[in-house]
Amino acid sequence: MGAPSRDEEEAKKMEAGGDTVGQKLDAGALFVLQSKGSWLHCGYHLTTSIVAPPLLSLPFAFASLGWTAGMTCLVVGAAVTFYSYNLISRVLEHHAQQGRRQLRFRDMATDILGPAWGRYYIGPIQFLVCFGAVVASTLLAGQSMKAIYLIANPGGTIKLYVFVAIFGVFLVTLAQLPSFHSLRHVNLISLLLCLSYSLCAVAGCIYLGSSERAPPKDYSIRGGTSTRVYGVFNAIAVIATTYGNGIIPEIQATVAAPVTGKMFKGLCLCYAVVVTTFFSVATAGYWAFGNAAQGLLLNNFMVDGRPVIPEWLLLMAELFTLMQLSATATVYLQPTNEVLEGLLSDPKAGQYAARNVMPRLLSRTLAVAFGTTIAAMIPFFGDMNALIGAFGFLPLDFAVPAIFYNLTFKPSKKGVVFWLNTAIAVVFSALAVVASVTAVRQIILDAGTYKLFANV
Repeated sequence: MGAPSRDEEEAKKMEAGGDTVGQKLDAGALFVLQSKGSWLHCGYHLTTSIVAPPLLSLPFAFASLGWTAGMTCLVVGAAVTFYSYNLISRVLEHHAQQGRRQLRFRDMATDILGPAWGRYYIGPIQFLVCFGAVVASTLLAGQSMKAIYLIANPGGTIKLYVFVAIFGVFLVTLAQLPSFHSLRHVNLISLLLCLSYSLCAVAGCIYLGSSERAPPKDYSIRGGTSTRVYGVFNAIAVIATTYGNGIIPEIQATVAAPVTGKMFKGLCLCYAVVVTTFFSVATAGYWAFGNAAQGLLLNNFMVDGRPVIPEWLLLMAELFTLMQLSATATVYLQPTNEVLEGLLSDPKAGQYAARNVMPRLLSRTLAVAFGTTIAAMIPFFGDMNALIGAFGFLPLDFAVPAIFYNLTFKPSKKGVVFWLNTAIAVVFSALAVVASVTAVRQIILDAGTYKLFANV
């Protein structure tokens, strides 16, 4: 037999509890980011983290952009994120081949940019983005539960925060799944669910848009010049949030060695679902409702508290959305779980030893309870989520990958790759700044409507 390859040696070292330079892995990496998955599992994780219910906000983004600009942004978003995620994957593969497999975004930043960047910028931004996604998913799930309740019981008086709390209790159960890899079957179901509610949403748009009760189709962009300009950047933030991921290194960390080429296959699976869902929902929703498209497309199917499409179709769409939100929230909880595990667990004890199980149970329960409380207290989290998308997803998923690639591979300044990556980093960094300002402005404008535990 020939000598084992570097990837095989790397896998053995990780299984033994050490990384590729002989240092011990902390409990977070060892227990939460277990490297056991296939490229298919990688594709399931990617799809759940990207193709999530925020895609139902795409018609709303189109309302501020119009057909041409909307489709252009959607295509550019797909192309740039697919390219950027591949750049991150190639950087990760390169470092793994050099004997330094990086398992977390902050590990990449520490190795490539320096410890301060990992500790004070990439790490906190990623944590904010991911925990913000957990809060947003919890809020959207509560709203979906309330919508189902009102369809079944028009005029019902149960408040939104009750449904948010109910979902939070369910999420506590899912949060106890020990590792990212253990979500692979949940995320396969999630993939099927996102296709299902997208199909329901498109069918509802076609049904209503071609019926006698079709709303007026006005595709003009509302407001004065300043309102339109701010609307454009807010729409860009919405689209960036929709394509956002923020956990590519953690997903690639779940893949068993050798890792080469597996992320690319997973991304191809994911983006086949992206193209199928994003473009169909965006075009059908904007076609049916024009500039009247609401922040969540399913809300357009309720007028004066009553469904304007077949009740069974709306119920299915809401139910599929609710079910996938539980998977999305659990996926984005993984960076929090990894940090908590690293702080509270003992890597020398077994993953299921009482020494580690009790802190895991308590810390994850408290993390979910905290996120659920925020979702119930601030049901206008959409405004805050736009800020997180602009401040977090735009740099993490659009700009940073190009910087990592250029610093790692040092492509020739006479070549296309260097300047393409530089252009992507500069343009999307600037967009992140402008979109953040726009999101802050929207928060200030809406501040007068904020009310804790509001029933919206």
